[in-house]
Amino acid sequence: MFYHNFKYAFKTLFRDKMLIFWTFAFPIILGTFFNMAFSNIENSEKLDIISIAIVEKEENEIMKQAFETLSDEENEDRLFQTQYESEEKAKELLENDEITGYLVLLKEEPKVVIKSNGINETILKYVTEEIMQNTEMISNIVEKRVQESMQGYPEGIYNMPNVENIYEDVMKMLEDNQVEFKNISNSNLSYTMIEFYTLIAMTCLYGGILGMTAINHNLANMGNVGKRTSITPTSKGKIIFSSLMASYLAQLIGLAILFVYTIFVLKVDYGTNLPLIVLLSLTGSLAGLSLGIAVATLIKANENAKIGILIAVTMLGCFLSGMMGITMKYMIDKNVPIVNLVNPASMITDGFYALYYYDTLDRYFLNIVSLLIFSGVMIILSINGLRKQKYEAL
Repeated sequence: MFYHNFKYAFKTLFRDKMLIFWTFAFPIILGTFFNMAFSNIENSEKLDIISIAIVEKEENEIMKQAFETLSDEENEDRLFQTQYESEEKAKELLENDEITGYLVLLKEEPKVVIKSNGINETILKYVTEEIMQNTEMISNIVEKRVQESMQGYPEGIYNMPNVENIYEDVMKMLEDNQVEFKNISNSNLSYTMIEFYTLIAMTCLYGGILGMTAINHNLANMGNVGKRTSITPTSKGKIIFSSLMASYLAQLIGLAILFVYTIFVLKVDYGTNLPLIVLLSLTGSLAGLSLGIAVATLIKANENAKIGILIAVTMLGCFLSGMMGITMKYMIDKNVPIVNLVNPASMITDGFYALYYYDTLDRYFLNIVSLLIFSGVMIILSINGLRKQKYEAL
């Protein structure tokens, strides 16, 4: 029964011309437009050195030294051009668009002031946040080391901590775990590549329509075939799994066509990260398909209404994840982080950004695992929902 349902679902998907257009042809058309619009953008626009100002209201040596390192004129890949000004002067420079933004140094949490939202402003925010996280990590490690050095002594008698050893331990841990934010714009920053990452992510999520269509054929309230399927003794889990596999195979064919077209026709260079990009795409497709199956199974409505709900959910997730502007992703991560932790669109785009900006793969694989967990939860909910469905009359 598994093979029969798998074969039937697979054939049904490829007979739907409108479905094939939106899941296979539309990404290729959109990719062509991207290539036409952005093919020469790298030659005309590079990420220049970002001009900023620092206002020293309170002492924050770690933050100050970090920005001095990122502004070192002897480093050809420096990220910032930094000047120290009073707050009034910094406001004037920002108002006249002479700087991207300014940083007010405070002991607890430095304040970033910008005039508008853009790539340079977002980079300034991200760098500041990264330094703050490292600063907090250093403080926690030092506090832990001092507490450990004082354990085992009677009350009122303290062992003077070995500051030199603590410092060496902290520096070693930072060297082993540090993730550096580098200015790689001259050799690697590509606006076109970011657009193609977005295209791949949207293709993964729009594959949910395939999963929804496949499962709808097995629902009793969606047609005669579903009525016959609902009264068979076949396991609901097998129905879900066979439909998922059929739609997943169809989605992989669409992704393969997209990659072949972008690489060999549009000449998109994915670099050495291509295997990891493919892996993230496969995982993201599974998440998109499982979301489509969950919507089809858990929501009682006609097919057009379900498709509308799925597209609305997908587009909202894409918007919140920063696909229409990376600033939105920063705002959500900063103010409501729980939203993007359960948003598959954010997991996919964050995985691509992790490949693009970071030297390690820890964050990338965290997103892979998160997408797998999301897919598992959606599939389990779908199976339970299908088992509980009952009809008074068919």
